[in-house]
Amino acid sequence: VQLQASGGGLVQAGGSLRLSCAASELTFTRYGMGWFRQAPGKEREFVAAITRSGINTYYADSVKGRFTISRDNAKNTVYLQMNSLKPEDTAVYYCAADTSTQAVVAGSAGYWGQGTLVTVSS
Repeated sequence: VQLQASGGGLVQAGGSLRLSCAASELTFTRYGMGWFRQAPGKEREFVAAITRSGINTYYADSVKGRFTISRDNAKNTVYLQMNSLKPEDTAVYYCAADTSTQAVVAGSAGYWGQGTLVTVSS
């Protein structure tokens, strides 16, 4: 399984970014997907997750109403639309995959991609 995250960058507070995570070497529809982030000097934290079908989504309280996770099963890709960005959203963002969405939410996903850096300036 390979997960390739992209879309990070530098944005001003209040701006938007969309992250993408392209998955390969797996049957995508069998995997729940998620996003985590790790800020400098902090532990990795859960951001959002989506079930295999895309019907159910889960969010950390800190991003509810601002971030939206979605997936395109035809493209083997999961997205994270981030709006109203704040400086505290600055972190390296990682995508994760597991056949159990619960495992993704718990941070114990079997597969992780490399990170993409998001920097929000004030």
